[in-house]
Parts: sequence; C-alpha cells; structure tokens
Amino acid sequence: MEKIAGKPAENTAENTTQNTTEKIAFLGLGHMGEPMARQLLSAGHPLTVWNRTAAKAEVLVEAGATAAATPAEAVRDADVVITMLAGPDAVRAVADAVVPALREGAYWVEMSTVGPDVVAELGKRVPDGVTLVDAPVMGSTDKAAAGRLGILAGGDAAGVEHVLARFGPVTRTGPLGSAAALKLVVNTAVIGGVALVAEAMKLADALGLDEGTAKDALAKGPLAGAVARAFAEGVHFGSDLAVKDISLATRVAELPAMEAVLSHFEAAAADPDVVHEDIARAVTRIRARRTP
Repeated sequence: MEKIAGKPAENTAENTTQNTTEKIAFLGLGHMGEPMARQLLSAGHPLTVWNRTAAKAEVLVEAGATAAATPAEAVRDADVVITMLAGPDAVRAVADAVVPALREGAYWVEMSTVGPDVVAELGKRVPDGVTLVDAPVMGSTDKAAAGRLGILAGGDAAGVEHVLARFGPVTRTGPLGSAAALKLVVNTAVIGGVALVAEAMKLADALGLDEGTAKDALAKGPLAGAVARAFAEGVHFGSDLAVKDISLATRVAELPAMEAVLSHFEAAAADPDVVHEDIARAVTRIRARRTP
C-alpha cells in the first residue's frame, strides 16, 4: 500500500494471530463484503452475517458463519459490528435497526464509503459505551479476496486494529471521520483519473491512432495507475457507486472537473447494461459518448 498521510499502524504476525474469540457481526455481503467476511472466517472468528438479500449469506453459512434474519439480531451479542454497505441511505437504514441493539462495550466499524458527514451523524447516535470507528478500504474485489486491502482507520481504532488487519495493512488517519474524508479524496482522484484516460483515448480515436500504441504511451506517463484501472479486469466498482462517490465529493467543495466526470458516469449509470458493471465498462461508453 502506498504511504498515506497519517500514522501507519503496526501489522505484525502477532497482531493478526491473536484475539480470535470476539463475536463479530458483518452486515453487507456485496462484492466487497462477502470476501472480507471470508477473511474473518478463515482467521477463526465466530461470525454472524446479515444481508438485505438473504440468499447471499448462504455461501458463508456453508463456510461456518451464522446467518441472522435481521440487522438487530446480527449485532445483539456482537463484540465487533462491521457494516459494509452501498451508501449513505443503506447505512442510515441499518443504523435505525442496530443502534438500539448494540451492547455496551461493542465496537461499530463503519467501512462503507459514505463521507465524513454520515460518520458524524452516526457518532451522535451511538449509545454510551459503544465505540464507533470509520474504516473505509482502498482496493477492489481482488484485494479483498486476498486480504490485501488498504484500511483507513479514523477514531479510537486500537481495540479493533487486529480485526481490521485481517483485511490488510491499517493506516491511522486521525479523529473519527478522517478516514471517511480521506477515502472520498482517494476515490475522487481514482474515478477522475479513469475518466481522464477515457477522454484521452477518445482523442486518440478521433486522431486515428492505434489503440494499443496510445494506451501503452499513456501507461508510461504520470497516468500509469489510472490507465491500469481504466482497463482492469477481474475487479468490481460499479458506475452507480462512482456516481454516489463523486456526488458526495461535489457537495463538499466546488470541483468543476469532477462535475464533468460526474456527467460521464451518470450517463454510464443510465445504461442498465453498464450501471452495476465495473467502471472499466464505462470507459468504452465515455469514448463513444457524444455530448451536446
């Protein structure tokens, strides 16, 4: 993981092999949540899972997890509660169900990409004796499956650092909400970079350049990482999620370039064949898009 502003937490073998007796509840078993939950099962943590679409929990139950019928049931006896949900609305809805059921002494680790404002809302709602940590992740489904995500941790994360380290290296970012803020910055840069690569390739198309030649040239320049992400395979970050993240960012600050990027991904998300597909699919659409 690239070094990020903040205090890198230690991620030693000792830290990641101790304390597997806590009862953990994992809520949200989407493209990222399911492989992350598997990491906890592999480490031997007693795990209860919940997902809005209950069928998605079946593979984890077969691997040793316990399925809960409701979010409240999932968290009632949990020492650590992890939420990995699609966005602010989903997090608020789950919060309505779990806040009354959280037990004293529990940690709630919010790992969705929702921005610092939502984390602040949750911080005001958690009962006394419950510790809220914001810990969004960097990386896609491939790194989630390999336990190699980058974890940004805001707030008092010391009590759950050994759990977070199951998913990958942990970087402390500062007070509660700072991790959610940094994740928004990182995602904005990544999505913007992908859109810029798509436009550069659109220009190459218009100029009659060979696609491979243009792509290779871009990959050798400062946009190398964005080029790799724009043409990535075997990973998943939907265009609908890109719209959600850019919308969160553009509500915080005036970002004209990202407003243009938002229009690209809104157009991609309007296509039912692309909306839930990885943003690499949106690159093809951006290259072909005709704007008024």
